[in-house]
Amino acid sequence: MTLNIEAIRKDFPILQTSMRGKPLVYLDTAASAQKPRAVIDAMSDFYRNHYANIHRGVYRLSAEATRRYEATRGRVARFIGAPDEREVIFVRNATEAINLVARSWGEEEIGPGDEIVVTTMEHHANIVPWQMLAEKRGAILRVAAISDEGELDEDDLVRLLGPKTRLLAFTEVSNALGTINPVARLAAIARERGITTLVDGAQAVPHHPVDVAALGCDFYAFSGHKLFGPSGAGVLWGRLPLLDAMPPFLGGGDMIESVSFEGTTFAPVPQKFEAGTPDIASVIGLGAAIDYLDSIGMDRIAEYEHALLLHATDRLREIPGLRIVGTARHKAAVLSFVLDGVHPHDIGTLLDTEGIAIRAGHHCAQPLMKRMGVAATARASLSFYNTREEIDHLAAALRKTREIFC
Repeated sequence: MTLNIEAIRKDFPILQTSMRGKPLVYLDTAASAQKPRAVIDAMSDFYRNHYANIHRGVYRLSAEATRRYEATRGRVARFIGAPDEREVIFVRNATEAINLVARSWGEEEIGPGDEIVVTTMEHHANIVPWQMLAEKRGAILRVAAISDEGELDEDDLVRLLGPKTRLLAFTEVSNALGTINPVARLAAIARERGITTLVDGAQAVPHHPVDVAALGCDFYAFSGHKLFGPSGAGVLWGRLPLLDAMPPFLGGGDMIESVSFEGTTFAPVPQKFEAGTPDIASVIGLGAAIDYLDSIGMDRIAEYEHALLLHATDRLREIPGLRIVGTARHKAAVLSFVLDGVHPHDIGTLLDTEGIAIRAGHHCAQPLMKRMGVAATARASLSFYNTREEIDHLAAALRKTREIFC
């Protein structure tokens, strides 16, 4: 099954614009995806015609805003295969979701001498909260190795899972390498040992089907802005018994049942973790993004992006002096690379003159960069709105960059 890429690209207004006087080639989706008109229109319509605060008002406008907000919770649950929509917690992004688990679950469950296991390929968002928790609680952070190709060393990870391990936290897809980890297998190994699992799904949910029930993890986090939705809306999914047992992350309005100066009782999940007025319009925009992706089909998106990755890999390997960093057998459409004699920031700057937007730097994965023997990489991250012609343009611009410096 093929995608109508020409029609899809027309759905994204920004792709019809130019950069530096040239047609925009946007290859930074791993940082943040562009937004289809359906998302933009849904948020504009809400602000123009339906805006009110949620869960509190008895008037019609508030009831309609509440219905639209809560409808997105159901959409998210269906999209990721959650057994119960109450397990879907709205946050700002995956980083906040992980911090919520670290603060709420972690401070209750992690004690002195306990161990938390992560992998070398983690984004800082799945490292720093656990470092902070370990320091506060007297726990130990252990790190599973990866190969030169950027694949997880599963044997090393299993060796680290000992009787003191309380949590295994890992990414489904590396934002810097594109490596796809075997979530279901790793979650099953942890479950056999009574270890809780958290999966950073920020780079997975936008690019292939996800079913959290089938994966078997305990927590799953992702960001709406990478899912072609707006910034300001993200999701934490967790197993209902775990969420029920966890204390609130923040205190305030909308997360209470009753308040007195003698004490407070809290609302059940999900409201227990959604204190204060949320970014209502962004949550509604996230629902529109999910509807848009469903209309295309995540299986079709994954198939198209894989073909695009193969084409891009072939084209970049033809360029003298270019080395792809991260060559795992199972990869998402992310290509990190270095070019002999050219700093990644200079690559990004020169590509910008050609209308090409890529990311250059450590990609919030400094320990991973150190393991791969580089300070930084240039990164082209692809999506279903990209084309083979854009990849060819990237390759030509990289050849031109090499000629300038070499």
